[in-house]
Amino acid sequence: MSSKQSASNTARKGAPQGAPKRAASEPTPEPAGPRPARLTAAAALTALEGLALAASGVYLLIMGLLGRPDSPQQAEMGGLTVLALAALPLIAARGLWLRRRWSRGPAMITQIMALPVAWTFFNGGGALVAAAVALALVAVATLVLLVNPTATEALGIGPRES
Repeated sequence: MSSKQSASNTARKGAPQGAPKRAASEPTPEPAGPRPARLTAAAALTALEGLALAASGVYLLIMGLLGRPDSPQQAEMGGLTVLALAALPLIAARGLWLRRRWSRGPAMITQIMALPVAWTFFNGGGALVAAAVALALVAVATLVLLVNPTATEALGIGPRES
């Protein structure tokens, strides 16, 4: 391979020539500047959803153990499943708080998954309508905050160059 081809490949990969290479195990540097308020709000809303899921999981688990469900095993498994699902938004919220680039995807997935849940609550009627409206508003607000250019730039996600 000629030196022109090698330089061309390096430029295509986005690594500047002569720049020191970072080892895979080396931590990424902290982003510079203060955390934007929009990113802080997105992290807080995502954490709130994660905490609500964790509280629901604990409630289901306790009711499965102490209550009189039709199927205690099913109630306990449901509680454990909801607790496991609570990990995704909590981990994403921590990543957003620390301004980690990877955290935006799990946070957005959490919000997108919350919308059908809100619709199901809405169709349930009664007190679930208020929960549905609150969940939908939080999910949409968080999605808007996550796609905001200020938040994406703070996470190191810029516009694609063609």
